[in-house]
Order: sequence, then C-alpha cells, then structure tokens
Amino acid sequence: MKVVLRILLVAAIVVLVYMCVQSIMTPINFEKQQKSREKAIVERLVNIRDAQIGFKNVHGLYAGNFDELQKFLNEEKLPFLIKEGELTDDQLRDGMTEQEAVKKGIIRRDTTWVLAKDTLLSPGYDVSLISKVPGFENYIFSLDTATITSSSGYTVPVFEAAVSYDIYLGDLDAQLLYNLKDKMTKLNRYLGLRVGSITEINNNAGNWEQF
Repeated sequence: MKVVLRILLVAAIVVLVYMCVQSIMTPINFEKQQKSREKAIVERLVNIRDAQIGFKNVHGLYAGNFDELQKFLNEEKLPFLIKEGELTDDQLRDGMTEQEAVKKGIIRRDTTWVLAKDTLLSPGYDVSLISKVPGFENYIFSLDTATITSSSGYTVPVFEAAVSYDIYLGDLDAQLLYNLKDKMTKLNRYLGLRVGSITEINNNAGNWEQF
C-alpha cells in the first residue's frame, strides 16, 4: 500500500510540475508567436501602403481591390531618376549648382520608366503575394477605400488594409487570445493589424505605429 501511495504521490507531483511549467510557458510562447507573425504581417502591410500611395499618385484615388492594385504593379511604369556623378567639395565651394554640372556634362541625370513593382517594392517582387497574409496564405487582407471630408472642407480619399487576430492567432491558446481581444476592445483599438483607415484621416499610419 505504501508503494502505491508513493507512486501516486510522485505522479501527482509530476503533473503539478507540468501544469506549473505550462502555465508559465504558454503565455511566453503565445507572445513569441504573436511577435514573429506580426513582424511578417507588418512588412506586408507596409508593401500594400507603398503600392497604394504609388497608385494614388498616378490615378488620384486608391485601388479599390487587390486585382486592380496588382495590375498596376505588374503593368504600369513610373519615372525613375538615374543619377551618375556628384559635385565635388571644390565645385560646391565654387558655387557650382547641379543644373550647371548637368549642362557641362560633369554629372548625368536621366529619367527612365520602370515597372511600378520595381520602383515601389523591389526588383523581382512577387506581386501575387501582396494580398496574402504571411504564414496564412489561404487568407487575404481586407482592403477598403472611402472618401472623407476633412475639418477644413477638403475631400480626402483614404484606404484601409487589415487582418484580424482571429486569422493569424486563431490556432494559439484560446484563453490568451480572448484576453488579448478583450484588452484591445476596452482600449477601443482594432482587433488585429491595420494600415490606414476608412473612418478617419490618419496619413495612412499603421495601428502598430500609433501606440
């Protein structure tokens, strides 16, 4: 009987230790996974923002969907300034301007036309990925546009791209995810990651940059 009790006691201690370790490690792992996933997602949202700003510079409005944005990146060209040569310190001290140096052939400044994706993102960028949530490629970011009237009476086009916690954290601990969402709700913040806004003029800021 004593042997059985000892075995049960040891088993209980092992279970207790395991539960204590889990109670410590689960929140740590949750935070680690959240940070890792959000780093990749933020990079993609920045790509979307850069592409949307380029689109607006050409068309006056933001792209209303990813098909439109991807077509712009893959097919349209933007001016790109090629710079060769720089003014020397002596030339600068002598008061020579860049315009004078160009006329004299000392330096070269030419404009060429490059695909939007190569100018706004990077050469070889896979545009088909821009709509997809990194690590969760079966999901795409939401993308919306609107027009807002500013306090001074100007009409301002805006856009918003976002992904919710449920999509990129939904496979982690349910209680910790609930706690995170409850905290953000009480702070009146978006439950996920978002760039831009269709309800306010925020200069296309990401919500990770605002707090």
